[in-house]
Amino acid sequence: MKNFLFLSFFLLGVFVNAQTALYNSGNIRIHDEGQIGFHTDLINNAAFDQNLGLAGFYGSSMINVSGAFMPVFFDAEIANDQGVLLNTGMSVASNTNFVAGNFITPRQQQDIYFNFLQNAFYVGESDPSKVDGYVSINNEQNFTFPVGDSEQLRSLTLNSSGTNSFAKCAYYLESPTNPTTFPESFDPTKKPRTMGSISEVEFWHLEGGVSSNIQISWNPRSNMAALTEEVEKIIPVGWSIAGRSWVNLGAASVVGDLSQGFLISENFIPDDYAVITFASEATAKELLTLDNYLVTPNGDGVNDALYIAELELSNDDTISIFNRQGQKVYEEDNYTNGFTGYSNVDNLVINRAAGLPNGVYFYVIAMKDLKLNYQGFLYLEN
Repeated sequence: MKNFLFLSFFLLGVFVNAQTALYNSGNIRIHDEGQIGFHTDLINNAAFDQNLGLAGFYGSSMINVSGAFMPVFFDAEIANDQGVLLNTGMSVASNTNFVAGNFITPRQQQDIYFNFLQNAFYVGESDPSKVDGYVSINNEQNFTFPVGDSEQLRSLTLNSSGTNSFAKCAYYLESPTNPTTFPESFDPTKKPRTMGSISEVEFWHLEGGVSSNIQISWNPRSNMAALTEEVEKIIPVGWSIAGRSWVNLGAASVVGDLSQGFLISENFIPDDYAVITFASEATAKELLTLDNYLVTPNGDGVNDALYIAELELSNDDTISIFNRQGQKVYEEDNYTNGFTGYSNVDNLVINRAAGLPNGVYFYVIAMKDLKLNYQGFLYLEN
């Protein structure tokens, strides 16, 4: 029969937050097949890293782990609904068993994390039991970080092209525009024209120096309907540290609907990006901005006709051109670069064959199939 050492019989007279605590000054070790159940705080001020067996965290009151040294356990288990707060990091060499409750790290202190050593793994992760804060890995190529917030598991899967000597990840249920616990905010207007709305709900912070792709998911709380009406337009985006703007990380695969699904990104280097979240590809209305134009029909092959490239995206468009007196001088459905300075409308325009006089004209465009309308001006110089 395995011997189980309950620490309620192994307490020193140290009080933290009005609780008794186990103070390790170097005289504790878990031997092979040994088991320790922590029912109180741990203050670890000495090396505690030659452990075998199981370290479990149990009870119905939050347990605090603090001290000058990171404890290193072989197997770990949590069955405490109130959680275990890590004020110093914790490492596990083999298995972590999530039964109930969260390991919690303070997000403002990103150097405190639940650390999986090489070949370490975990089981039982769920909404009620995971890491609420930062998780790190050592010498792993592929890993799913069991991260989330206090209520939900919001894992991120990292698939790298090589071995990560070190990588870490945390999930934030906060807007990247104005986060409350992340040290930097990210301007949603700093983005390319091809990018639409950016999530105001959540983001991940991922660090790693190896080219990788990621898998992240969304659920009803993610509110994808605020970003897009089409699931195919959901994309992963990252805030470029060098470029100081949002970048489309590329969606290699998108699966699901607007209420629930996941995507896999193209490869990128995590360390190049401060945070990662969801966005949408720009809609036609967000993407298209028509310019003002110059028409010089002199036969030199440059601007001889009014050319509007964006009209190629529409299959049902109409263009109308007016002079400064408001008289319509040109009109065409499904425009094909036909305006070369001549009127095609019977109205008060004098001598159509001679061409329109130089000057400013106004255009009105309707892309009926895209439900878009534009207006602007052009300058005609014969």
